[in-house]
Amino acid sequence: MKRAAVRSILVAAVLLAVAVIAEAQQAKKIYRIGYLSGIDPASESARSEPIRQALRELGYIEGQNIAFEYRYAEGKQDRLRELAAELVGLKVDIVVVAGGDAPVRAAMNATKTIPIVMTGAGLDPVEAGLVESLARPGNITGITLLGVDLGGKRLELLKEAVPKVARVAYLYEPGFLGSVHEPVVARALGLSVRSWEVGDADDFEKVFAALNKQRPDGLYVTGGPLMRTNEKRIAGFALKSRLPSMYNRREFVDAGGLMSYGPNYPDLWRRAATYIDKILKGAKPADLPVEQPTKFEFVINLITAKQIGLTIPPNVLARADKVIR
Repeated sequence: MKRAAVRSILVAAVLLAVAVIAEAQQAKKIYRIGYLSGIDPASESARSEPIRQALRELGYIEGQNIAFEYRYAEGKQDRLRELAAELVGLKVDIVVVAGGDAPVRAAMNATKTIPIVMTGAGLDPVEAGLVESLARPGNITGITLLGVDLGGKRLELLKEAVPKVARVAYLYEPGFLGSVHEPVVARALGLSVRSWEVGDADDFEKVFAALNKQRPDGLYVTGGPLMRTNEKRIAGFALKSRLPSMYNRREFVDAGGLMSYGPNYPDLWRRAATYIDKILKGAKPADLPVEQPTKFEFVINLITAKQIGLTIPPNVLARADKVIR
């Protein structure tokens, strides 16, 4: 009996030790997250930090159970394909795509098997061919900004804030899908819009010089990696030229731009983290519907308004979610 009891204890101890070792090995698994961005690290931090913070709240600690592999195109979209291939070559568990449609397409072309989480494609991802449907997206899921649908609202707010505006200069980045649609919306508002293409950083000064000669009544700037990496440059030009300006992101307004209207981006980025969490826990991207923005914010910089000699109508000011004074 004693031998049998000792034998049972030894067997139990061995099984317990095996379980402890297995659990320890499992706990040591570090998931590798590929992060593909079209812009530079400094500009991208406004998105990556909320994602990292949300993941920490979900129990993911960098260096313990999660690790990021960052790749930045720094406004050069022709680098996205190469950078996406690098991430796939590292055999990451997920590719997180930051930015518009070009990075998403680069990731799509690089892998058909590694799950892809988009954090803000600029237009309807179904229409663009990025996903099969919002409900059953395929190997790509995440957040869509549906930026095209907001174009009319932004121009409407610009017109309300500056009733005399009639001629609007429209800065857009080639290859940033969705950009070409907003001028069509503008015509319905009775605005005359002239589009100005900015292909690279050197084009800004040429466009700015031309705008100084044309003297439009307002400036409208949409998104894109090149625009994001030149926020201060663009806002500075508008301020110096005393041009009322409307943007798609608050960062432009923080840099001195007049107004912005768009989704509440920190909320979106945090929601993107929940996709990462679910996929790491075994969910398939096709089973996770693509989400659209539900919170939007209108931001006005009254300091800029004063500097360019503009008085924002009280009814417009009252609708702002954030006023910089």
